[in-house]
Amino acid sequence: MTKTITLTSLPGAGRLYPKAVSAMLPVVGKPARVAPDAPLPDTVFTIEDLRVDRDEMREYCRATGLQFGSELPLTYLFVLQFPLAMSVMVLPDFPFGAVGSVHVENRIERLRRIAVDEPLSISTHAENLREHRKGMLVDMVSEFRVGRELVAVQTATFLKQQRTSLSDEERGPAPKNVAPPPPDRVVGVDLGLIRQYANASGDRNPIHMADLTAKAFGFSRAIAHGMWGAAALLDNVEAQLPDAVVYSVRFGKPVLLPAKLNFYTTRTADGYDLAVRHRRKGYPHITATTRPRG
Repeated sequence: MTKTITLTSLPGAGRLYPKAVSAMLPVVGKPARVAPDAPLPDTVFTIEDLRVDRDEMREYCRATGLQFGSELPLTYLFVLQFPLAMSVMVLPDFPFGAVGSVHVENRIERLRRIAVDEPLSISTHAENLREHRKGMLVDMVSEFRVGRELVAVQTATFLKQQRTSLSDEERGPAPKNVAPPPPDRVVGVDLGLIRQYANASGDRNPIHMADLTAKAFGFSRAIAHGMWGAAALLDNVEAQLPDAVVYSVRFGKPVLLPAKLNFYTTRTADGYDLAVRHRRKGYPHITATTRPRG
């Protein structure tokens, strides 16, 4: 039977990340391996009539380059639901730890534009645990409503890296590093900007905050948030998006800080194809599409 937990305010990183880090500790932490048939918590976290903090949204826009105005930036929906998604992932019966998991895909389906002053009700749950060649995937699904009207659905897909029954499947050829084509624009990002984004978004995962803590999780340096790049990609096109739109993002190799990145925007018959690529080697950090919601 589904358990619904209704919050009166969004929990901050100071409450969530200690629980996420403790899930990695021996004995008291989560198991090292997740079974394909592991149950997901039948728990939904909700918050009702949430009012957007304009000052926080302004700082988010400063960090990403998105326009601050009377409507919610498309990717700000991810920020609003993030504390609820983390609340699910730090539950004792969630099968793996939030810290150490990899955000591999994101999808935002907006049914209409949302005004900043509209009160939002958000509900978040986990679903669709499944095997992948690199480990186990799970979807964190958040629904946004104004009153009873569904206005958006945000789905973040996370990967728990481990061997699975699909790990020995034949792989396609590894992409070769090639000099990338001239970019539409070059964007610089450093640790200062990413800390600014972390403060604005509430995502203070240790892999983003300092080189030392990133090294503890296997990175040579701190890395940029994938959703910072997903937001920055929309800078030049968000005003041209239809009211009802689907923004689908896939994350590739992480961006080690500091970096200069090639940004690409291609107009298609019904939307945009977007990408962030390595300046010299050309491999993708992010690939994305915007399409009208059918």
